[in-house]
Amino acid sequence: MRAYDAIVVGAGIVGAACALALREEGMAVALVDAATPGTGVTAAGMGHLVALDESADELALCLMSLRLWDAFMLEHPGVGEPSRCGTLWVAEDEHQLAEAQQRAARLCAQRWEAQALNGDQVAQLEPALRRGLCGGVRVRGDSVVYPPAVAQFLSEQFTRAGGSLHLGRRVLRTGQGGVMLDDGERLDAPAVVVAAGVQCARLMPELPIFARKGHLAITDRYPGRLSHQVVSMNYGQSAAGEDALAVAANVQPRATGQWLVGSCRQDGRTDSAIEPAVLGAVLRCAIGLLPCLADMHIVRAWTGMRPASPDGRPLIGAHPGRAGTWLACGHEGLGVTTAFASARLLADQIIGRASEIDAAPYAPARFAVLAEVCDEQ
Repeated sequence: MRAYDAIVVGAGIVGAACALALREEGMAVALVDAATPGTGVTAAGMGHLVALDESADELALCLMSLRLWDAFMLEHPGVGEPSRCGTLWVAEDEHQLAEAQQRAARLCAQRWEAQALNGDQVAQLEPALRRGLCGGVRVRGDSVVYPPAVAQFLSEQFTRAGGSLHLGRRVLRTGQGGVMLDDGERLDAPAVVVAAGVQCARLMPELPIFARKGHLAITDRYPGRLSHQVVSMNYGQSAAGEDALAVAANVQPRATGQWLVGSCRQDGRTDSAIEPAVLGAVLRCAIGLLPCLADMHIVRAWTGMRPASPDGRPLIGAHPGRAGTWLACGHEGLGVTTAFASARLLADQIIGRASEIDAAPYAPARFAVLAEVCDEQ
C-alpha cells in the first residue's frame, strides 16, 4: 500500500494536465493509466484549440484555457507540432452568415480576435473553398496540435517534477481514501481525481457520462493547399437525424501537409468499428466545402468515442456523493481545448483557492443523482 496526497485516474490530456497541476502545487501525486499517456480518447481526436461560444460558460472555459495554451506553446515550442493556423468558420447561407457575425462580435467582446468576412474575403483566404459562400469568421488565435504528444510530454514533466506514474495498471474500483488496482495493490490518497474519459462510467456507474462516436479520416500529403482550419458554421449546431447522426464539416491542415477530416456525432453506439455510410457522409460534407478533397487520397480512417454529458458541459469538481472524489470528465469534443483550464479549476478547488473564472457551471453537483450515491470504502 502506497500513500499520496492525490491520485489521478486517466493519463489522457485532461488527466495528465490535472496530475501536473496538482504536483506543481506541492502535492504528492500518482497518475494511473491502464495503457500509456494519450493513447485513448486523446489519440482519437482532432486536436483543435478553438474558442467555442455556444454558451457564455463554454466560452469562458475555452478562453481561459486558450491563454494557458498560448503560454505553454511559448514555453515549450514545437511540443505537439502546434500550428497557429486559426479557424475559418464558413457560412453557407444568410442565416449562418448572421450567426457568424454574432460570433465575431462575441469573441471580440472578450478580446479574442475575430474578423467577420464576406464571401469574397473567404475565397481570398482559402482558394480551395467552393465559390458562392456567403462569408464567415476568421479567428486568428485558434490553433491545432497533436494531442497524444502533448499528453506524453505532460506526463514526462510530471515525473520530472517528482510525480509517480503508474502505467499498464488498471483501476478496478475507487473508494473513499484511494483506489484498488487490478494486481491487488491499493494506492491511498485523501483526494482521488477521476479523469478517465469514457471509462469513468465503468468506475462510477452513477456518472452521467456517455460515449458519442465520431469518424475521422486523414489524407496523403498536400502541402500548401490549406492555410486555416475550415469549419462549417453548422458545427455543433446540426441536429441528429433518425439514425442519431449529426454531421458538419471540419477540416484541418496538419504540419505534415495532410488534411484531417471530420466531423460527426453519433449516439447509441458502443463499438469502435468504422461504418462506411457514416464515413461517407463525413467526407461528402467536407467535399461540399472543399471540392478538391474529392481527388485526394485518404490514407487512414478511424473512430473515437467522446465522453459526453447530458447538458454538454464537463464535470469539474467534487463528487457530491463520494467524499474525497473529484471529477474531470465529460468534455466531449473540447477536452484538448479546455484541458489546461480544467486542470487549473480542479487544482484550485482541491487546495481551496479562488479561480480565474466561476467553476459553478461545471460542478458535478448539478446532477442530483450523484448526491444520492453512498461512499464505497
